Amino acid sequence: MANALDQAFHSAQHWLDGLDDRPVQASVDMATLKARFAGPLPDHGTPPADVLSHLATNAEDGLLGSAGGRFFAWVIGGGLESALAADWLVSTWDQNAALYGCGPATAVIEEVAGEWLKELFDLPRESSFAFTTGCQLAHMTCLAVARHALLERAGWDVERKGLYSAPPITVLANAQRHGSIERAVRFLGLGTDSIVPLETDQSGRIARSSLERALPDLSGPAILVLNAADLNIGACDLFAELIPMARAAGVWVHVDGAFGLYARVSHAKRHLVDGIDLADSWATDGHKWLNVPYDSGIAIIRNRQAHKAAMTVSASYIEAENTARDQIDWNPEWSRRARGVPIYAALKELGRAGLEDLIDRCCDHCAAIVEGIGALPGAEVLASPSLNQGLVRFSKPDATHDENDLYTDAVIARINATGEAFFSGTNWQGRQAMRVSVVNWRTTARDVQRAIDATACVLSSRR
Repeated sequence: MANALDQAFHSAQHWLDGLDDRPVQASVDMATLKARFAGPLPDHGTPPADVLSHLATNAEDGLLGSAGGRFFAWVIGGGLESALAADWLVSTWDQNAALYGCGPATAVIEEVAGEWLKELFDLPRESSFAFTTGCQLAHMTCLAVARHALLERAGWDVERKGLYSAPPITVLANAQRHGSIERAVRFLGLGTDSIVPLETDQSGRIARSSLERALPDLSGPAILVLNAADLNIGACDLFAELIPMARAAGVWVHVDGAFGLYARVSHAKRHLVDGIDLADSWATDGHKWLNVPYDSGIAIIRNRQAHKAAMTVSASYIEAENTARDQIDWNPEWSRRARGVPIYAALKELGRAGLEDLIDRCCDHCAAIVEGIGALPGAEVLASPSLNQGLVRFSKPDATHDENDLYTDAVIARINATGEAFFSGTNWQGRQAMRVSVVNWRTTARDVQRAIDATACVLSSRR
């Protein structure tokens, strides 16, 4: 297998070495990509090294440079060196990390990684955890446990009886919630009609009065979903105020901390998430601020017993391990890769101080981009970043609101077409804006300046 592995290594090295010079935006269209890869299923095989060469050569200009430091569109981190290499090892070892018996070493590594994360985020040490495919499945895991615990309290065994005739569960949620919350609610059979949106104030946080009005209307089990950094402006709900109110009413509190949970690691940003440890469950993503490769969601749940009861499964051929951790007891998967190993590697490489520096650095870079672009003629700052998310809008003199919405999208497209940086659009408080998101360990001050210069060039050419 040496030839194919060597080819993969050299192709990967070529890709990483070129991130700083290659356009961030993909430069080839779908028709060309289909022409390169499509065709009839081969009757005869191809040497493995040739297959790798075919993939790497034909995919390169059809890939986003999201692994590099000039990608600011969505909250996507790059792969730390140790995490990327560890992910290769995980594939090479090819262990089914569902059971200790199928991979003792990976089971222990994942167990340690989970304990380190609880310590890093300063969450209740008695909590259980699960490594999932992403934050979507982390939400599903946490909310499935909430469903179990709330219905058990109501005298209903949901694992045995299902949801038919079960007491309905209300889901109170920040009106600015991520779509993955709705998707998790759908998958769990609660239905999107169960969601009661709680209006936010100008800062994007649930107002205390909004929750105060909602709680007395509850007539049965309920879940409250709070934001630890919303997608547009990084707004964090007032956990220290809202969580005690909800829990006093018997409501399960779940936190969407896809990237905002990492504010707990920064002395400068920790105040934004004060009281977050009072919740019942937390979901976050490793491929965001921890900068590990994709397939890396993390669920942390205070009620260990409910977690295991909601997830565990048994079969006559499964050799359960009484003294070690079997991941199948905590995850909604039977066959799974040891996705906690790259997390362990990243934590080992960075340490607490290294991760804090990475977080603070990204926040500083985001502020520099927003302020730098916002100071350009024809640009304005809609939301200055309190964390690592900010918003900028573009406008022309005497243009209407709708015209400036279209203009903002056009400027974003022109910036992306330069290949110097990549941004995405969003709608915030009725206005189209360019979102600035910085979460990649590779981003430097030079990358920041390149983004500002590219924007200045586009704006000057459109006057």
